[in-house]
Amino acid sequence: MFYCLFVIEHGRRRILHFNTTAHPTSEWIVQQLREAFPLPCPQRYVVLDRDAKFGSDVIEFLKTSGIKPIRTSIRSPWQNGVAERWIGSFRREMTDHVIPLNERHLKRLANEYLTYYHEDRAHKSLGKQTPGRRPIQSRPATGSEILALPRIGGLHHRYCWTEAA
Repeated sequence: MFYCLFVIEHGRRRILHFNTTAHPTSEWIVQQLREAFPLPCPQRYVVLDRDAKFGSDVIEFLKTSGIKPIRTSIRSPWQNGVAERWIGSFRREMTDHVIPLNERHLKRLANEYLTYYHEDRAHKSLGKQTPGRRPIQSRPATGSEILALPRIGGLHHRYCWTEAA
């Protein structure tokens, strides 16, 4: 079993940091947070669930970094709906279709998915833009056709218009 830790910026739905491990510890989480929030850190708050791995070491690191940790209530996933939605999307769009063989394979798949998620996947909550702010492409001419560009080995696609001949 592999555990994933990710940091998502709520405003643009952008994944700031992602990593996996077979043995998560409080020390590992603190190191991931160091990588996710280099100083000076523009983020003011971090929303955490009630997992015991987010112990006193993690809370102390956040506080000394000037970030206020906010815990969700017990069994209340709706209190961090943006993160819960991303977990569901990652499961439905990636791990339900591809079984990672090992941790390195999971990291490679996750990196490919994150590239797709940031650059190609449109979000209704962002006005049908991507977290990376790819501009919405209008149909250039009447004779234009839709072109499907494969992503993640053809599991997903990016769609764009072809120029009319």
